[in-house]
Amino acid sequence: MARKRKRKSRRSLEGRKILELIPHYNLESGEEKPVTAARKYISAQGIGPPALLIVKRNEHTTDRYFWAEKGLFGAQYVEENHFLFPSLREFIPLKNTTGTAAVTL
Repeated sequence: MARKRKRKSRRSLEGRKILELIPHYNLESGEEKPVTAARKYISAQGIGPPALLIVKRNEHTTDRYFWAEKGLFGAQYVEENHFLFPSLREFIPLKNTTGTAAVTL
């Protein structure tokens, strides 16, 4: 019998869409732990927040981290709590409650 998949929350899905809009950086951790490799990559490249780092641990496992003004966070936490990060506010889509198309000038 097939197992039912866990439903993703709307908040998490919205956070995932927002994270797709920011710059992504791919790297391999090598001998270091993934967080250490991400921190060293950020300092070596001079990456400014916001950014998403995708760290490959081995051929099967990757870790995702979000680089914010306050430090390095797990991407899943940021997806679920994207409204807590000021640097992501500019990427949050405007909600249109009137039913007409939103126009920005």
